[in-house]
Amino acid sequence: MSTTRVPVPPASTRPADEARRPWGYTVLGVTRLLLGFTFAWAFLDKLFGLGFSTPSERAWLQGGSPTSGFLGGSIEAGNPFAGFWEFWLRLNPFTDILFMGGLLGIGLALLLGIGTRVAAASGAAMYLLMYLAAFPMVTNPLFDDHLIMAVLLIAMAGLAAGDHVGLGRRWRRLVAGNPFLI
Repeated sequence: MSTTRVPVPPASTRPADEARRPWGYTVLGVTRLLLGFTFAWAFLDKLFGLGFSTPSERAWLQGGSPTSGFLGGSIEAGNPFAGFWEFWLRLNPFTDILFMGGLLGIGLALLLGIGTRVAAASGAAMYLLMYLAAFPMVTNPLFDDHLIMAVLLIAMAGLAAGDHVGLGRRWRRLVAGNPFLI
């Protein structure tokens, strides 16, 4: 009697939970795209003054400051971190460059699904700073949507949101050996 070996297919590289609920991961990918568009849109609106949150006369390309209005308003509103925000305003135009670069980089990374760990950490930090700049809270004494978005971004990093409706799997192979860049 001869024994023939039947090849065993390799185990799925996807977690069992993903195999059972692919629609949930698709929704996660779409949510990543929406957040990416939010960051990219904020960059474009502040750069060109498209008239949504930034009027054309206050566009960055027209000499406006993307950070001074928001931070200046938080200082005037009696924010407990006013000294911190005044420090960053004194560093302008460096603060504007850092903020705009962050908006663009986070937006593109989330839209493409690449570098989602870096984008999620950076985006969460940016949202956390905006949350702190919004004190005192007007509608809720504890938190606002900035804090919720920060937590959502961290969850996306942990769930490899770039792999779903994005280029994350290809990116993962490209940066193999450097898990922080995934």
